[in-house]
This record gives sequence, structure tokens and C-alpha cells, in this order.
Amino acid sequence: MISIAFFNNKGGVGKTSLVYHTAWMFAELGHRVLAVDLDPQSNLSIMALDEERLEELWPDNDNPDTLHGALAPLVGGTGDVRPAHIESLAGPLGMLVGDLALSRIEDDLSTEWPRCLEGRERAFRVTTAFWRVIREAADRHQASLVLIDVGPNLGAINRAALVAASHVVVPVAPDLFSLQGLRNLGPTLRQWRQSWSQAFVKRPATLMELPKGEMNPVGYVLVQHAERLGRPTKAYGKWERQLPEVYSESVVGQSDAFSATNQIHRIKHYRSLMPLAMAARKPMFALRSADGAIGAHQTSVQKCHEDFTTLSREIARRVGLRQ
Repeated sequence: MISIAFFNNKGGVGKTSLVYHTAWMFAELGHRVLAVDLDPQSNLSIMALDEERLEELWPDNDNPDTLHGALAPLVGGTGDVRPAHIESLAGPLGMLVGDLALSRIEDDLSTEWPRCLEGRERAFRVTTAFWRVIREAADRHQASLVLIDVGPNLGAINRAALVAASHVVVPVAPDLFSLQGLRNLGPTLRQWRQSWSQAFVKRPATLMELPKGEMNPVGYVLVQHAERLGRPTKAYGKWERQLPEVYSESVVGQSDAFSATNQIHRIKHYRSLMPLAMAARKPMFALRSADGAIGAHQTSVQKCHEDFTTLSREIARRVGLRQ
């Protein structure tokens, strides 16, 4: 199972929008895709579903058809995880719906993480709960690709989410805060990867297959950049030029200041299209004239489609996904 987490502890870089649009694009390219909303703020679910459907999925504190509902027996001490509801967005595209209640399990995840080093079975069951729910749902959906959206922090929920990821894509914006985010994110990823590898060898024999927590860095996606005459504007260009070096040193752990290969693609901020896409509950590149995408909007829709096609194909190439 190829599972990719889109992760940056700096918010506001378009992470959820990237997950949503790449999920739709991979589906358009012929892959069966499972999108997973592991952000307690549930922004991916809010983007994908209308309010009426969300009211059905979030009726009370139980919410059996969300990710929290799948984890409830384990967290409540009455059993293990149960199969998660797969919300259909399109034929090949399904989603595991997020839940604000996911924030309630953060303490449990924090407590059990160090106990994995002691080989405790429940510690491994709690830490790998996300992965086990995702793996079962991906098998049931026959998904070749899982895309995971997480919140902008370095907390226990995201640590468990990253354990479930074979690869990591880092969305960034051309600003000082994204550079600082990379400097925080890189060492943390390496620490999580190292800690899990130490715990992995102590897993109980009663547990069969568990995630290896590779968290392999795929590269970064430059989001919301501004251009003038085909070049980055001066204000953004200053920060953009520093991204390759900071990413290489902080995330990859190599001092390759001149490597351009870590940048997967650049995605513009299609500001005028997003409100139309939200109203139509479809990706920006799928908007039609009936959705209000007329005149100059159609040119933007075409460019958006080209951008996400290029991005998705390059991600597929880097992670070894059949195209």
C-alpha cells in the first residue's frame, strides 16, 4: 500500500486543498484512491461534503461512520478498531471522514508511544490504530493509493498518522514561516522514524503485520506562489530561492544547496476558482460553465488541470506508483 501524508507544521499553505485536488486527479488518471482526513479540524471532509451530508455523519458524540467511530472500541477499552465507513466521492475515489472528536485520543496516543519501546501490546495497537483502519479500508476499496491529510502541528495525532505513511509530501509557501516550518519538521520526522524503528523490533509476536513508518520524503510542493511575466515576484522570490537548501538540509538531511529535484511542482493560488469549486463540490480543474466558470475562468480551469496533472504524475513517478 502506497500511503502519502501531506504534512507541514506550518498552516495556511494549501495542504488540504492539495490533498483534495490530487485525490481527484489521481482518480481521473485511473487509480483507485482513498483520501483520509486525520486532521481533527476535518477541513478535508468539509471541503468534500455538503452540510446536509456532514449533519448525517456527525449526528452526536458517537459518529459511527467517521474515523473516530472506527477507533471508538479501542479507545473506549471495549475492543479493537472496527472497519471504517468509506464515503464515496466518485467511483474510484473514496474518503474516510474526519471528526472533531479525534482530538480526544491525543492523550492516549502520547501515553502509549513510549510504551511501545517496552513491547506492550496495547501500546502498539493504539499507535498503529490509524494504519490498521486505513489498511483495511484500502483493501476493501481496492485502492492503489492512500492520501492522508493531517493538521499543522507536531503532536501525537500527527505522529501516529505519519507512522501510517510510507511517503511524505511537504506543501510550502514562499515565505519565512515556511522556511521555519521546514527546519522544525525535518528533525522531527527523523526522530519519529528513528523512535519507531527502535520500537518496531520489540513488537509482540501476537501482532502480525505492522507499519514500518518509512515516512520517505518525496519532495515539496510550492503553493500560492505569485508570478509576474513568468517569474516569481521579488518579495516571494527571496524566500523561494532558499527553499531547496533548507529542505535538503532539514528534511532530507543532506547539504545539497543547489539541488532542484526536491521541488515536485509549483501550484498557483487559483483564488477566483476556489469559491466556485466549493459551491459545486468538485475540484477546480473540473469546473464547467454551468458551475459559473465562464470567460477568463475557463483559461484558469485549463491551467489548473495542467498543473495538477503534472503534479500527480510526478508524485506517482517518485513513489513508484504505476501510471
